[in-house]
Amino acid sequence: MSTVIGYARVSTDDQDCTIQEAALRAAGCSIVRAEKKSGTTTDGRAELDTVLSFLRTGDTLMVTRIDRLARSVADLEKIVAQVKDKGAFLRATEQPIDTSSPAGIAFLQMLGVFAQFETAIRRERQMEGISKAKAAGVYKGRKPSVPVDEVRRLKAEGMKPAHIARQLGIGRGSVYRALETLG
Repeated sequence: MSTVIGYARVSTDDQDCTIQEAALRAAGCSIVRAEKKSGTTTDGRAELDTVLSFLRTGDTLMVTRIDRLARSVADLEKIVAQVKDKGAFLRATEQPIDTSSPAGIAFLQMLGVFAQFETAIRRERQMEGISKAKAAGVYKGRKPSVPVDEVRRLKAEGMKPAHIARQLGIGRGSVYRALETLG
């Protein structure tokens, strides 16, 4: 007998899974697991791990929307592969995703392509914005994490790079890069 297992997720403590849980139960989920964790990674998402470990051949993992499951194409592909390896299926209540049908698989793959395209466009716009800000003298980048002057002072006092790195709590490579600019 196959089981329909629901998974609900919100990102922050001030959000609530109640609406997702109700939708999943209404869609036929006999088990619903929920958690409050960021979707930017699958690391540390204990309820997702539990749901994936529960899945058996013929079972269905149900979510309301695919972004409740994963925010990156790589994570989504990894989860879909785990579901498929168990002989189970993935469905969404608010999107035409159902990996038990060819059309559902195609839609899931198209969503992945569009998500990658959207990410690439967002990155391109971000780089354009940074270039414009740099040209206008507004963008300075992040503050240096290596105290270059301190590295140089300690080196001038005869301290070896490994000792400088240890004392300042930075990598030895950072010490060498700071010293290269002397040169």
